[in-house]
Amino acid sequence: MIPAGSRSRRSIHGVMLGIIVLDTGFRRLPGDIAHAGTWPFPVQFRIVRGVRPRDVIEGDPRESLGAFREAIDDLVALGCSAITTSCGFLAAVQDELTRHSPVPFLSSALLQIPIVARILPAERVPGLIVSDRAALGDRHFRGVGAGPGLPMAALSADGPLLRNMREQAPIVDPAAQEADVMATVANLLERHPEVGALVFECANLPPYSAAVSRRFGLPVFDIVTLTSWLHLSLRPREWPDDQPR
Repeated sequence: MIPAGSRSRRSIHGVMLGIIVLDTGFRRLPGDIAHAGTWPFPVQFRIVRGVRPRDVIEGDPRESLGAFREAIDDLVALGCSAITTSCGFLAAVQDELTRHSPVPFLSSALLQIPIVARILPAERVPGLIVSDRAALGDRHFRGVGAGPGLPMAALSADGPLLRNMREQAPIVDPAAQEADVMATVANLLERHPEVGALVFECANLPPYSAAVSRRFGLPVFDIVTLTSWLHLSLRPREWPDDQPR
């Protein structure tokens, strides 16, 4: 299959993922979606100036659709083969942006919920770790083809991770942020022992996914697992021929 736009003249070639990043200034760590070192394959970042996390989480992301469509157009023009975003709450506009994008578009790590729910053992369910429980509603679950009612825990609004994001902190304490995430996961699992896997809504949580998986012994699905899966479909591995010559 010839990717969309491949017949058009462009300056950059090869399989490349586009990442739409909200207008933020806080320190991002390796593993974060907007840290270049997270990705073992080429990515192209595009900041949507003037659209902040609170505009998407607390407001109505449909009011910013024009900015996201423009970002998609810019990334496709550069030659991106697929596009994702830096905020899980954009699940609410997955359908609108997929209809606009000529290449595969991933709005949110929450897109993994239906498949995780299908693969877990009987009596086990996905558990969600989110940045704002009150703001996550039916429209977000509809956007990713999932039903509401799953076990969920939110990061503490006064904890170091959300505080650093809110205050646009240029320097952060990774250990304190990890402890914040660990406490949130522990709280969820204490209340819901039926959780068999975790889905991290927030695209700033993947720096702690490995530590969470080691400590609690559960699979962790985040925006990095989702984007890596998509990239592997666009650039499948080449396998050596093991036939005798």
